[in-house]
Amino acid sequence: MVENQVVDKLSGWNAEPTIPELRPGDTVRVHVRIVEGGRERVQVFQGVVMRMRHGKEYGTFTVRRIAAHGIGVERTFLLASPRIERVEVVRRAKVRRAQLYFLRKYRGKAARLKEDRSGLNSGK
Repeated sequence: MVENQVVDKLSGWNAEPTIPELRPGDTVRVHVRIVEGGRERVQVFQGVVMRMRHGKEYGTFTVRRIAAHGIGVERTFLLASPRIERVEVVRRAKVRRAQLYFLRKYRGKAARLKEDRSGLNSGK
């Protein structure tokens, strides 16, 4: 009985599908609710999706960005998390890997990914 209540509670986490179809290589802007003391605010975390894990519904995705002084910051988000307000896809990249761990070695221009223009209507 208790197990069913937990599953029901978890299945209603993020009832509204605010997360678009994500792929590794996408540059995304994740709006996350953060509680500081008694106050709650929305913080934006923008970076490249490095990996997707465990399917669409209860999976996770890892986003990497370069913070101040060239320090790489990776953050893993639950797809069904109630803390995520929304996710915007800024740009898509053409990659040939499922996990982009090789980006950890690169900084600046060396870490650029080729833009995927297949989804765009380029005047055809």
